[in-house]
Amino acid sequence: MAVVLAAVPGLFQFISTPTALGQAPSSVVEQELATPDATSDQNVEASSDEFEESHSPDEGDAAGEHGTEGESHGEEHAEGEHGGGHSNVAAPLFAAIVLILLLAKVVGDLFERVGMPAVLGELSVGILLGNIALITTSWIGVDGWHGLDFLQAPEEHSIGDVYSTGAALKMLAEIGVVLLLFEVGLESNVKEMMKVGVSSLFVAILGVIAPMILGVAVGWFLLQHEPWQVSLFLGATLCATSVGITARVLKDLGRSQQRESQIILGAAVVDDVLGLIILTVVSGIIEQGDAFNISSLIEIVVKSIGFLAAAILLGSHLLVKPLFKAASFLRGHGLLVSTSLVICFGLAFLANLVGLAPIVGAFAAGLILEKAHYQNLGKKEHVELEEALAPLTALLVPIFFVQMGIMVDLSSFGNSSVWMLAGAITVAAVIGKQVCSLGVVEKGLNKVAIGLGMIPRGEVGLIFASVGAGLMVKGEKVVSDDTYSAIIVMVIITTMVTPPLLKWSLSKPSPGAADGAAATE
Repeated sequence: MAVVLAAVPGLFQFISTPTALGQAPSSVVEQELATPDATSDQNVEASSDEFEESHSPDEGDAAGEHGTEGESHGEEHAEGEHGGGHSNVAAPLFAAIVLILLLAKVVGDLFERVGMPAVLGELSVGILLGNIALITTSWIGVDGWHGLDFLQAPEEHSIGDVYSTGAALKMLAEIGVVLLLFEVGLESNVKEMMKVGVSSLFVAILGVIAPMILGVAVGWFLLQHEPWQVSLFLGATLCATSVGITARVLKDLGRSQQRESQIILGAAVVDDVLGLIILTVVSGIIEQGDAFNISSLIEIVVKSIGFLAAAILLGSHLLVKPLFKAASFLRGHGLLVSTSLVICFGLAFLANLVGLAPIVGAFAAGLILEKAHYQNLGKKEHVELEEALAPLTALLVPIFFVQMGIMVDLSSFGNSSVWMLAGAITVAAVIGKQVCSLGVVEKGLNKVAIGLGMIPRGEVGLIFASVGAGLMVKGEKVVSDDTYSAIIVMVIITTMVTPPLLKWSLSKPSPGAADGAAATE
């Protein structure tokens, strides 16, 4: 730890320099474009010198001076290429990754120590890094420090952005979210989904419909000046449920096998599938713009459901089994994770090709991958798939969550309407998931606990928000900075309150258990 702390000042000094930030030169592309002009000027000057030298009696002296200048220029060029230590185009990216991973892991660990998910710590790190200039101005009373502005992704992309640190981080975050949905799919199981039972199915359906209606209503009343697509996407954002957070609480309490827990986990998995379908449909509607009509809606719905159905029904036989069978004949290390990533990124690409979000394809890839497909390869390499993916996700997923935090503009919270919207959608999110407990048809179960278990939005809510931040309607972002900040507040609150409320609810005996105890006495 002492070594890490000693390295931090040097890291901040590096990222504060203009060269490290890519400001001087602004990009490699500009250098390459500038080179022919510079060479041309030098050629003109050289021709002029040669003409003068041919008419000058001091040819030897002139040639010597020209040779000295050439050697000096060559030395300067060599120093620019290899000297200084900051000329490598990837160096700022390395510094950014070091900073993000260091803070994300330390702060995430602190959050876990107090019983909160690490994702909230990583999100908090992003909020801090993205608003460091505002914080230093408002709280410390000095001129805003802009040394971390290079972490921000550019608003509009150009050919030079390929060398932008912010753009590179955004690309890594995109890969991270694809891997995250791939993991969510791996944790789900199609066969188990088919056996969730009537209660889990009804809870999942109500858990999508009720929050969406309430979310659209909140947007309709509070965002009347915004296009109707904004309210529609706000409702879609509230559909999400983070099964990971609830599953961890249930595991810590030793209640995973309890009937209420099984209903929650089964419903949350179905909720993820329905939520992704709704996200895809709503995104397609928004992208249609004014050209949207009933026929285009039907096309989007059929495309979304058809892709998932085809991936689940055909992907296993046409893609997964042949690939893993072929990989089993190869030699070398990393075949399990490489083959799995080919399937993950391949379906993500296909999803994008048919007009769906890549995360839909990644989720489908996780769904169709069963242990039976890769267990022989896993035994050969003595590793489980989740374990093999862990180093990759440990690098890229925190970058995604930190990037989501960087996008939060703290100055927007100076507007009371942002707090009003955040409070309204948080209430809608909680009430909407409590309504879903009405779908429990079995008697004697703790319906309050089931509703509370469906509340947290967590990483899935952040994924929905990130998709909305990239959608445009009438030249404006569907999820504005103010709306995005309000959604982040909702995600944080619902994620924070669920663990203690769920523990409290499960500690109370269910009505059926109480009746049984009374009958025994």
